Amino acid sequence: MTRCVLTGIDGSPQSEAAALWAAAEARRRGCAVRLLHAWPWLDAGDGNVSQPGDLRQRASDALRGIADRIRHDHPGLPVEVAVVAEDPVDGLLAAAKGQELLVLGSRGLGGFAGLLVGSVGLAVAAAATVPTVLVRLGQAPADRPAGTGGGTGAGAGREVVVGLDGRRTDDTVVEFAVAEAQLRGCRLRVVHGWDPAPVWAYGGLMPPLVDLTEQEATEAALISPVVTALRAEHPGLDIVEDVRLGGGARALLEAASTRADLVVVGRREHRHRLGPRLGPVAHAVLHHCAAPVVVVPHP
Repeated sequence: MTRCVLTGIDGSPQSEAAALWAAAEARRRGCAVRLLHAWPWLDAGDGNVSQPGDLRQRASDALRGIADRIRHDHPGLPVEVAVVAEDPVDGLLAAAKGQELLVLGSRGLGGFAGLLVGSVGLAVAAAATVPTVLVRLGQAPADRPAGTGGGTGAGAGREVVVGLDGRRTDDTVVEFAVAEAQLRGCRLRVVHGWDPAPVWAYGGLMPPLVDLTEQEATEAALISPVVTALRAEHPGLDIVEDVRLGGGARALLEAASTRADLVVVGRREHRHRLGPRLGPVAHAVLHHCAAPVVVVPHP
């Protein structure tokens, strides 16, 4: 089976926005886009015995409508549709294995303003074996030709933003961010956020007793070797080193607030005793970032 960009469709405006974003990504990568609808009771009517109906046919019709729009916007792009009678999380995880990318809409259904991701999106992002992108409604596809980042071309002024811990650097996440910046022909911003450790004294937490300027230099030294190596390996790519006081999630959200085409965060693949989970930085960024966020699994 040819690798593709997979996107989940649930009938919401958010999922349609994700499908359009996924189509632009598929064209950029030179592969197909596949639209998938997963629901466990597709062949059991609509749940109301007085109004039986074939939900599979309704889902297929909806997918074909989105597929027709994508074909109109991207002539020649291979578009596939699939409808499976499975739980949405299980169906998406199974279909995503071995694919280029999984793209979902940020659909938060709770009552908390600003929380952009619903339970399905969080569950899939926490367990998927491929990079998983959450796209916010209203986020236009960053449909720019590939090229060298940082110049005066179509991607000039735009950025791929990646978070880097410095103490636990993983090449998988950084390499993915580099490739995305090159695909988009834009700048790569490597962000490291930090907070001074508080001091426990007099029966409670006290403000940190450190020289912030000195500590910032120490934090910068953690990621400078990584950035220097990336510049040597990718001389045509504009790479910005960005060290910020305020913690990992806050640093990424601030860095991504204006020019980010994509924000890249990592997720460790090891199993937590309570099941797959996102780290606190990835969780916060997914909920609050206006730009598309991709969660990259790594060892």
